[in-house]
Amino acid sequence: MSKTPASSSQAGGASAPPRKPLDIDLALQGGGAHGAFTWGVLNRILEEDWLTIEAISGTSAGAMNAAVLASGYVTGGRGGAREALNQFWRKVSEAAKFSPFQRSPLDVLLGRWTLDTSPLFVAMDMMSRVVSPYSLNPAGTNPLTEILAEVIDFDAIAKSPIKLFISATNVRTGRNRVFRNAEITPEVLLASACLPTLFQAVEIDGESYWDGGYSGNPTMTPLIEESNASDTILVQINPVERPGTPRTARDILNRLNEVSFNAVLLKELRMMALLQREALSGGGEGARWARMRVHRITSDAMTELGYSSKLNAEWEFLTMLHDEGRRSAEAFYQANRNEIGKRSTLDLAELTKGV
Repeated sequence: MSKTPASSSQAGGASAPPRKPLDIDLALQGGGAHGAFTWGVLNRILEEDWLTIEAISGTSAGAMNAAVLASGYVTGGRGGAREALNQFWRKVSEAAKFSPFQRSPLDVLLGRWTLDTSPLFVAMDMMSRVVSPYSLNPAGTNPLTEILAEVIDFDAIAKSPIKLFISATNVRTGRNRVFRNAEITPEVLLASACLPTLFQAVEIDGESYWDGGYSGNPTMTPLIEESNASDTILVQINPVERPGTPRTARDILNRLNEVSFNAVLLKELRMMALLQREALSGGGEGARWARMRVHRITSDAMTELGYSSKLNAEWEFLTMLHDEGRRSAEAFYQANRNEIGKRSTLDLAELTKGV
């Protein structure tokens, strides 16, 4: 097993002049095991003492990263948050040792992270398209349930100085529900990550919920309306653009999920871009939306990963994603350190062109 991921030698910007303290928000996408990329990004951000996280909007794996960070922060500050994230992902990996979904010997030999040639994954993938999870998993078990209860102090989250906004999709209405600190439980986090072809809907307060990615991945609205920070860093793990046209059934389904999971976010960012343009022309009532400066941390490496790798929780894979997240955050920081707090570094108009 690999050792715990090490910190970057450049962490904390030791050679850079100090910056004035700045409050920021984080918007964390979901994507199964690919959420380990976000873990690496958060690990790096937490080393910047001048950046204070005021609020986090998260969905699916992004919701779990957010809750783990907020819990660890209450009990141990920045160091506690980083340790809690490491503990969470390590436990996810340890639980996966008993999973039937493992890479084939050929993929291991060739250094490929895909599960596409794993016989049990292929069988599950086919079954999930024709058989309900209520039949495949009648007990409704989820291996993450015990991990969340063990790693996260939900009472601490309720009083955390970091505001959390966790999204889940109401099955009956199709609308997004945002859960805030005092409402967050293991069931809320499981609901936010509930893919309906794999898991039974999660019932909360008499309503059934599916993955929040269908209605906001993540939602930006509460960051605008309930946070005083004017800078939001979006950690995006679902590619907006992917070269080529998918040909296989699995690749087509993967791209459909990426498109649908990005759609609501892109519409919110498009609205923000329009309001910012309106504000520059001296009119409009969207000043709160227009004031937000948006930044993004992503990696081209995420486009090289297919759907099946989202279920690969091997420690070597998770730490590879973690390290890629750290590198991406470090590159973002070095390129934009002097712009954060002053202007957006993400061109919203270009990103949402045609939306």
